[in-house]
Amino acid sequence: MRFLLGILVGIGLTIGGAYLYDSSRGSTDTATATSARPMVNWDVVDNVWNRASLRVRKEWDKLAAK
Repeated sequence: MRFLLGILVGIGLTIGGAYLYDSSRGSTDTATATSARPMVNWDVVDNVWNRASLRVRKEWDKLAAK
């Protein structure tokens, strides 16, 4: 159980660190050099998260309806 909790905390720290790093760099525009790009494309992460949560919600509704 502690091992699983450690993995989850590690994942959270990694994602949180990447988010803080990207948000501290300010906004990016296409005219700047490639070194100014964010580490993570947060728009893509948001879309994937929304699709995954929608799918889980649909599956939960199917199970709850039985």
